[in-house]
Amino acid sequence: MRAYRGELRKLTSLPSVWAAVAVGVLVPAALTFLNAKSAIAANRGGNVDLGFQELAFGVVGAVILGVVAVSSEYTTEGESAGGGRQITTSLTVVPSRRRLMIAKLAAVITTVAVLATVSSAVTLTNVEALLGDGAGTSGLVRLPGVVLYWVLTALLAFGVTLLTRNGILPLTVLILNTSVVTVTYLLTKLTPLAVFFPDLAGVRLFIRQVDLPVRLSPVAGGLVMTAWVAALLTAGFLVFTRRDA
Repeated sequence: MRAYRGELRKLTSLPSVWAAVAVGVLVPAALTFLNAKSAIAANRGGNVDLGFQELAFGVVGAVILGVVAVSSEYTTEGESAGGGRQITTSLTVVPSRRRLMIAKLAAVITTVAVLATVSSAVTLTNVEALLGDGAGTSGLVRLPGVVLYWVLTALLAFGVTLLTRNGILPLTVLILNTSVVTVTYLLTKLTPLAVFFPDLAGVRLFIRQVDLPVRLSPVAGGLVMTAWVAALLTAGFLVFTRRDA
């Protein structure tokens, strides 16, 4: 429990984490406002995924959290006042690498779950205020799917960063794929197997209308994404325990 509290304090002390919180809350809300206004102006309605599509973009905040939770141990932002890497101090305080990783994972899960819940509440409240008629509250049943997707995405980023020990590559690839050019979606035009990439499988947890060659159920999509996360975390943990800090 002490290690968990320490990791929570460490995580919330990072400026990049607060930037991730701002991105995770403000981006979906702003996109929802713009998209809802456009739908109203065009007299179009019936988009059952309004708000949820935007929350899929807001997951960038979860990506940042998952990456910096690991990369801060090896970069300048995570360095101690004495100039050494944070990972040295962390392993001095918590010598067990297994216990350190469990505490770090628990801190990430807690933080991202809270962030996803707050972001969803703000975004769906925005939808309700703009459209009314229960447009926002009707989607509350999908809220657990959003939270799970954000948490799994953060853990995916966490696992990749454990393997690379550098945040630049995971941040670049994952943020670009999530928000700018969805490479995995483009790959579905070449092969239906691309549907089983973790991001595309995971969005089925809360997105209802999808243009994909294979329609996974929410449960199947969640299981596929969980399998990816478990594999990456296992690989990352093995690498972390076997190489020098």
